Amino acid sequence: MTDTTAQTAGLTGNVLFYTQPEPLSAEAHGALGVNPTEKPYAFAGVTNLVPLTVTEFAPAALSYPVIFAGDAKQPVAVMGLRQGENLFVSEAGDFRPEAYIPAYVRRYPFVFANDDVEKRLILCVDRAAPFLTEGGQTPLFVDGQPSQYTQQAMEFCNNFEQERLRTEAFVKLLTELDLFESKEAVFTPRNPDGTAAAPQKLAEYFAVSEDKLKALPADKLAELRDNGALGQIYAHLTSLLGWDRLIAIAFTRQAPAANA
Repeated sequence: MTDTTAQTAGLTGNVLFYTQPEPLSAEAHGALGVNPTEKPYAFAGVTNLVPLTVTEFAPAALSYPVIFAGDAKQPVAVMGLRQGENLFVSEAGDFRPEAYIPAYVRRYPFVFANDDVEKRLILCVDRAAPFLTEGGQTPLFVDGQPSQYTQQAMEFCNNFEQERLRTEAFVKLLTELDLFESKEAVFTPRNPDGTAAAPQKLAEYFAVSEDKLKALPADKLAELRDNGALGQIYAHLTSLLGWDRLIAIAFTRQAPAANA
């Protein structure tokens, strides 16, 4: 995953998809607006991993494997088998209509960045967003004040930030309970004669261990049940069946190219 770091007037923060994040202001962006686009999420095609919040596990599990990536165990939706390839976004920029679109994608072109000087979050906008233009149909500001569109975006980003903090607490809880284990996604192709070929490792990631979960004391299981974490864990575990779906989509996409 390739990140861009926003460093404007003391702002810091890693933001996937954002190439020119700027602190939103009427002075700098008062004349800008958003134009309707048929393919608003085409930009998501540049990555195979998209961050998720814990409350998204259940809907995301219907479309993607939900795994925990890296030392921080960041929950992500796996949208492709190779870095830089998204099997759910076509070359034309169409998002598969049945697929869940993560909130991380839907909040674009807005994002919060940390202001290390003032110790607060600043709402930023990606000035490079292709649908953000001078005199755009839906203005960002009206009479120097945030428009209804911008106010809704601010509310969405606020809610996203709350869910992000909830997700951090969820990961911390699972870590304290020692529920994570390292896993591999493996694909076994077939030889021309139908026999199994050598297995190929697709990914290495962290997941909740079912054995560790079963071994938890009854009171800890009850705690996970009562705070809603258990349901999210089961959604994550169920989502891991989605590796086969990803492989099938990859083969379907490769077939036209091979025939050509």
